[in-house]
This record gives sequence, structure tokens and C-alpha cells, in this order.
Amino acid sequence: MEKVGDRKAEVGPIAFESCPDHYRHWKLSFDGPVATLAMDVRESGGLSDDYQLKLNSYDLGVDIELADAVQRVRFEHPEVHIVVITSLKERVFSAGANIFMLRGSTHAWKVNFCKFTNETRLAIEDASEHSGIKFLAALNGTCAGGGYELALACDEIVLVDDSNAAVSLPEAPLLGVLPGTGGLTRLVDKRKVRRDLADFFSTLVEGIKGRRAVEWRLVDAIAPMSRFHDAVRERANRLAGLSNRPSSGPGVTLHSLGPEVSGSAIEYRYVTLSLDRAKRVADLTVAAPEQPQATTPDAIVAAGDSYWALRAFRELDDALLKVRFNEPEIGTVVLRAVGDPDRVLEVDRTLVAHKDHWLVGEIIHLMKRTLKRLDLTARSFFALIEPGSALAGSLFELALAADRSYMLSDPERPNLIALSGMNAGLLPMSNGLSRLEVRFLSDPARVGALLAHHGPFDAAAALERGLVSFAPDELDWDDEVRIAIEARAALSPDALTGLEANLRFAGPETLETKIFGRLSAWQNWIFQRPNAVGARGALTAYGRGGLRPQFDWERT
Repeated sequence: MEKVGDRKAEVGPIAFESCPDHYRHWKLSFDGPVATLAMDVRESGGLSDDYQLKLNSYDLGVDIELADAVQRVRFEHPEVHIVVITSLKERVFSAGANIFMLRGSTHAWKVNFCKFTNETRLAIEDASEHSGIKFLAALNGTCAGGGYELALACDEIVLVDDSNAAVSLPEAPLLGVLPGTGGLTRLVDKRKVRRDLADFFSTLVEGIKGRRAVEWRLVDAIAPMSRFHDAVRERANRLAGLSNRPSSGPGVTLHSLGPEVSGSAIEYRYVTLSLDRAKRVADLTVAAPEQPQATTPDAIVAAGDSYWALRAFRELDDALLKVRFNEPEIGTVVLRAVGDPDRVLEVDRTLVAHKDHWLVGEIIHLMKRTLKRLDLTARSFFALIEPGSALAGSLFELALAADRSYMLSDPERPNLIALSGMNAGLLPMSNGLSRLEVRFLSDPARVGALLAHHGPFDAAAALERGLVSFAPDELDWDDEVRIAIEARAALSPDALTGLEANLRFAGPETLETKIFGRLSAWQNWIFQRPNAVGARGALTAYGRGGLRPQFDWERT
């Protein structure tokens, strides 16, 4: 294991789909309104053979299963009101992200791992806030680093009081890095731990246990081992009583997406991802439904995961993740939508009309989370709107999320966009605002006027109203779009990542924007500094007996 840091762990293309029958690291069980998600990480089950996942430490594969489990509870089990997250390992909850995995990973892998893990934690909090599913972390043993960050994502934390179990965020003193999945932000913003106490806690390797952990707000309760399971059950039942979820199903089973994969393309039912690796450009196209879709909640339940909005946005989510992890040199993604925009608007009307139904609400929240995933993806996005485009309503969010949008203006070929009630705040960004609100921060009244507009917008009207960036005519279209994409590809990817992240999140700051814009940005920087990853950096030195970290003491 000491040789891991000498080379980069070799990991092939990542698949982001899973299901409980194939979980290697989690056990998901149900007892009426209570679901239990128990961590039992297989030591030899990492994505690479270069490390072992001891003490319930985790890698991306473990988190992919966790994300799948949370998603399945939301869609397949409406009767579940509370999820208890615990461990099947004796006296250990989780040691956090696997250090040897981090040390042996490329910089891009480290950053994307932290980003995906953050998004999974935020999905837990989203389920609590919007789906009526509460989460209880039952810490049956020591809980460190990313393990405690998972607990922080839950509504409440119960820690066993056995004179041994502690919670800790030891990354700074032990590894020279930060708790990379939102730990520092959740500590002070969410749990409202005093800053001075959080400072002490975050520089203490051994962590804090027992009554002090409760007094400092690090956990909500402690219980001796003799009463631990009773205490967890009592809290779970109380939290379950706060839920507004249905008391029974049926739920909707999420089947495999089953895309067709070739060397340069991934084709789903509604989404196509085409890759031009030589030019470092991808085309990501979403198709509108070809047939009329269900218009009542019961009919949507009956349609199951074939319902267009659910299926298409699951496919889009999967495609975005594949670009992030499997195509690191793809720098620009061209967004398109094709088909009948009226079909999209019909779906939108159904979603808005029945947004309070549990399943319709879950579909809307999935669409929201997928679009946030696009916002947070470190790629340049250009939306192209051409005749035959379906960039309307919920799909027009792709154009609003893009860094730029180009709409062909050709009087001989109609080219239209349209808004719907889905653009009015049901799909907010991480800052809590709709993409229209962020677009028109200087003129908030314009948002209402645009949403009140009846009918579509042609290219001239869309440009005048500020809904698109540019509207070249048919003579200039090909050259202007080509030059824009080529020019983008010629710029520094590092500078573009910083530029895009700075510009996309105008407006108020929230827990989410702090995590991604502050903590994750600093972690990104720290992951490249010699004090962490240099030949004598703390992360490099960890686990190598006799090798002590050597720091450059100069402060920036």
C-alpha cells in the first residue's frame, strides 16, 4: 500500500447506475415508514485494486450506491418517512473518504469525487426539505472525516456513548487538506457550531466524544450501547411523525437506462451524447416526447419511469456525470433540444398543475437537481437554437443554464422558443433563484413580464427581451457558431473553470453556493499545493512510517 502515492490509480470508465441487488457496500431494508441504510463497505470492493476500503472508508463506488439508494427511496417507496443511516461494522461508523484512494488519484478525479459526494449529501438534504423524508445518522462507533460529513447531511445525529466513539474532521491536521464534502460549511451554517469551537474541533485529530459533542452541537444526542438501538428507534419514530409523505404506495420502479455506447457516442431513449475528442467538444441533445404524455397523477404513476420528464432527466443526469468523470479533455458542450416544443409545454402544464402530488413533486425535484448538476459541471456550455428546436419551458432551462446561447434568425425557417410555469421558480439554482431571476438581476420586473407573455418568441424578440445571447442570420450562423466554439477551445481550461463558476451564481449566497464556491474552490487549490500533495506533503506522507510532512511555511 505504501506504493500507491508513486503512481495514479487506474480506473476505467465509470458507470453511474446501480440497484440494491448489485450493491456491494450498503444494505437497504424497510420496516413500514422506516428505512435503514446500513454501511458495510467491502474492503476489496474499491473501483481500483490499488487500495482497500478499510473501516468503512469509501471511494466513488460507495457514493454511487448511496446516491442510488436515496433516489430509490424517493421514487420507489413513498411510504418511507425516515431513513436511518448506520453501520454494520462493530464500533465503526465510517473512517471517511479513503486516503490511499485520494493520494493515488489525479487532481481532476479528486475534485470531481468531492463534487459528486457533495451533490449526494445535498440530495439527502433536498429529500428532507422537499420530500418529507427525514434522515437520522445512528453513529454506532467512531465517525471521522467524510463519515461525519455524511452524518452532518442528516437531520439529526445520535452517537453511541462508549468512551471510545468520537466524531472528527481531522483532514487539516492529518492530511493538510479540508473536509472536502461541505463539512466546514455545514458545521457552522447548518448546525450553527460556534466558530471558535469549530476551529478547535477541526484541528483535533482524535475528535470529540460524549457529552461535550452534544454541548458543542456536534451531535444531537448520545446513548450508551445498552440503550443505543432504543434511542435510535425512538428518535426515528418521532422524526417519521413529522413527514407529509403518503402512508402507502405504489411507488415507481427505476429501471436501468440501458444506453447504447459506441466509441464516440452514448445514445439513450431521449438523450444523445456525441463526442468529438479531437476538437474537445461534445454535443448533448435532448429530444422532446414524440407521443402525448400522462396528464393526471394516477396516469403518471401508471406510466412509471417511462414518463418523459422522469426518463429524459435521468438520462441527462447520467450523461453529465459521464462527461465529468470519463471525458476529462472535453471542454465545451453544445446543448440542443429537438422535437415538438408543444409536447414539452404540455408536460410542463401537467407538472405545474399537480406539483403537490408526491410523485410529480419528486419528478420536479429530480429535474431541478439535474439542472443544478449542469450548473456545477466544469465545462463550457453553449446552447444552439435552430429550426426544429424544442428548447421550450423546462427544456429552455438548458439555454438559461448555458454560458451563451445562439439562436438562428432566418425569416424563411421559423425558429421559436417559449416559456412555461416551470421557468417561474420550480427549478431553482443553488442560490435559490430561478435562472430567469439570475439572468435579470438588474431588472426583476422583466421576469414577470416574460412569464406573462402569451405565445412563443422568435429570434428577434428573444434577442430583444434578453432570452438569448446572439441571433445571427442565416448567412453568418455557421461561421459565428464555429468560431465561437473554436475560440472557447483555445482558452485555458483552468481559467475557464474559474470564470464560469464566478459568473454562473450571481445573487444571494446559500449553503450550497458556499460549499461549491468557497469550500470546494479552496479544496481545489489545496489539492495542488505541495503542502498537501508534494513529495513531502501531508497527504503523500500519510501512512508511510517515518515520513513526516514538510511544509512551506509562507502564507499567501
